[in-house]
Amino acid sequence: MKRKILILFLSLTIFSFGTAFAKDKQTPGLDESKMNISKDSSGMSVNKPEFDTDAYAKKYRKITKDGAVMQAMELMNSVNIAKYSYNALMGNNLTQKPFKIEFRNIAEIRQEYASFDALGWKKKDTLYIYINEKHRNAPPEAIAALLSHEAIHQDEFASLNEETYAWTLEAAVWMKLTEKNLSALNSASSLVTRENMLKKLFEKGDYTNKYIKKAVYSNPGYKNLPTRSPGFEDENL
Repeated sequence: MKRKILILFLSLTIFSFGTAFAKDKQTPGLDESKMNISKDSSGMSVNKPEFDTDAYAKKYRKITKDGAVMQAMELMNSVNIAKYSYNALMGNNLTQKPFKIEFRNIAEIRQEYASFDALGWKKKDTLYIYINEKHRNAPPEAIAALLSHEAIHQDEFASLNEETYAWTLEAAVWMKLTEKNLSALNSASSLVTRENMLKKLFEKGDYTNKYIKKAVYSNPGYKNLPTRSPGFEDENL
């Protein structure tokens, strides 16, 4: 039986990434004239543009039934920096199958996972992403950044280099997506708190992974990881 792969997201592990960003295309499915009032993880009311879940249900039927995930993926598909992760989620990954993504009470899997933002899992030849259900009403930009990170993990061979790359990509995607929605930066969502910490290190490192790498290498959650893994052999990532 193949090993189940556990990818732990530690809320205080953050980093940055420097890249050139291409011009974005307009994200379909969003109607800013129609606002949906919901509550974020702190219980505060937030306004979010309505998303036409039915219009995208067929496109994402093999991945998710959740409109919040569909909206995040549409945002990923709208910027070049997230395209690799988007395509990986759609099936262009080591398994050649789409990821399965859902919000879930992660503590039901194991109590010590309760505080994790997301959990990556591999069962047989299918990759799963479980997003902590407390983030369901987080801004879609934050969910998109989180998924961009998770999509990098496609096998059981984790490493410090891989985590550095994944956290760096998450920071870059968050910064790019919030250029068009600055209000997301001020959300009281705990996921946004995480993403803004990434942003801070992104800027501190002058848009490189300098401080991200230090954070990853010093994180006790990663103390048993090797430096390299397949596809991430270069220590200068």
